[in-house]
Amino acid sequence: MITAKARAVDGPDKLFRVAEIKRRDLDVHDVLIEIKYAGICHSDIHTAHGEWGAVHYPLVPGHEIAGIVAEVGAEVTKYKVGDRVGVGCMVDSCGECENCRNGEEQYCLNGNTPTYAGVDKYGEPTQGGYSTHIVVPENFVVRIPDNIGLDVAAPLLCAGITTYSPLNHWQAGPGKKVAVIGLGGLGHMAVKIAHAKGAEVTVLSQTLRKKDDGLKFGADHYHATSEPDTFKKLAGSFDLIINTVSAKLDMDAYFSLLTLDGTLVNVGAPAEPLSVNVFSLIGQRRSFAGSAIGGIRETQEMLDFCAEHDIAPQIEVISADPEQIDKAYKRVLASDVRYRFVIDISTM
Repeated sequence: MITAKARAVDGPDKLFRVAEIKRRDLDVHDVLIEIKYAGICHSDIHTAHGEWGAVHYPLVPGHEIAGIVAEVGAEVTKYKVGDRVGVGCMVDSCGECENCRNGEEQYCLNGNTPTYAGVDKYGEPTQGGYSTHIVVPENFVVRIPDNIGLDVAAPLLCAGITTYSPLNHWQAGPGKKVAVIGLGGLGHMAVKIAHAKGAEVTVLSQTLRKKDDGLKFGADHYHATSEPDTFKKLAGSFDLIINTVSAKLDMDAYFSLLTLDGTLVNVGAPAEPLSVNVFSLIGQRRSFAGSAIGGIRETQEMLDFCAEHDIAPQIEVISADPEQIDKAYKRVLASDVRYRFVIDISTM
């Protein structure tokens, strides 16, 4: 067993504390990663606070992981010691169902194994990236291109792939009008990726406070949804809308912005149910869809795409001091970060 330093919470209303966790000995196809950076995702907060269901505490969150291979199992062929690698939101799947065989492990019909707050095939609870080391099967590790820094690579393993996957699936590109709801950790990545794919990009945000940033990231247009004429002016405008916010919205108002056969895709995951009037959809043959992360193959494709197009998230690096993580959580909830917190694990 390997002892790793970590930062853990003991309940939904508890603060972070210094902890030690055990990582399993390497199986033949496992990779031991020395974690250098771990991004803070809104999902970490929802899970730590117990908002998405029962949680096995103590919990070590973190599924945006970038580091260096420290050791490999006897039959590992994809990686060697010293390689720059990443781990995202899952660390295993059944590998046998139709979805897994098609490279869509995120939709494993038998349930993939989440990086934290799950149970692995050994019957042990999974613990995430707010730690110094992690052991992961090689098939769930991705290679980080040399021209992407490990600090900015970390958020790509969730925020990057969560937005890349639907933009890829619904074929955002030249001739397509894409709107992004929210300019936060997910939203700013959606803008950068959609722009790089050649789409005409519009940001829909509550206010114009971040307009300069949105235009700098590649948006062609920026509108405040709090302005009374916005929805009327933009009615029937967009082929694809990516909703990145984890809040309850008036979905019918946003459906009105879709073209005939347009699609609104939810990637944000609010704790409360959303209300939908089906007549907002059937009148113009519109679709309301959801999208999770991508599979491992698509995640590697996303990293290579970001390397090719010089795409990186805007980050604020913090230390692993538990108080700093607690403050970061509060600032995320207050939308007071531009645009992703990343923990420097070397400070543990």
